[in-house]
Amino acid sequence: MAEIPYGQVALFDTVADIYHAAEKVRDAGYKKWDVYTPFPIHGMDEAMGLKRSKVTFFCLMGGVSGFFLGMLMVWFMNDFDYPLIVGGKPYFSPIYPFPIIYETTILLGAFGAFFGMFLTNSLPRHYHPAMNYSNFNQVTDDKFIIIIESNDNLYDEIKTQSLLEEIGGKDITTLKE
Repeated sequence: MAEIPYGQVALFDTVADIYHAAEKVRDAGYKKWDVYTPFPIHGMDEAMGLKRSKVTFFCLMGGVSGFFLGMLMVWFMNDFDYPLIVGGKPYFSPIYPFPIIYETTILLGAFGAFFGMFLTNSLPRHYHPAMNYSNFNQVTDDKFIIIIESNDNLYDEIKTQSLLEEIGGKDITTLKE
């Protein structure tokens, strides 16, 4: 069975090299590519042209849902299901059940962030083709790599390889799935 190409990978030695290479790959118009580094690099998201994460939307929707669920739960229990006058307080007021509303907002907001991260990152993924790269173990120490995926619209094996050579990539290899 023939192995499917996953993309092209190139190795870089310094932070400045990988940063400028990322800018050049972004400027070339590639959309499906990634940078692997042993530590976070300040400004790499801008260099790659990444947009804000959608996880905040999931977190907000979870928090809003938690707020309204808490309000609905308190209203149902106090005003509809088992109305009980305690100390002359009204059956329903948003002031008294504040702890319940607060906790359901935090709980569902956290669930939204957790599951939103899983959805947007296509997790769980227990294996990645980058692990087939012979020098991938150096990325955990002191090297940096760029992988341009073969399912990108601009991907052409020869043109992509020449771009990676132009931007200073070393040990350029085609990764297989």
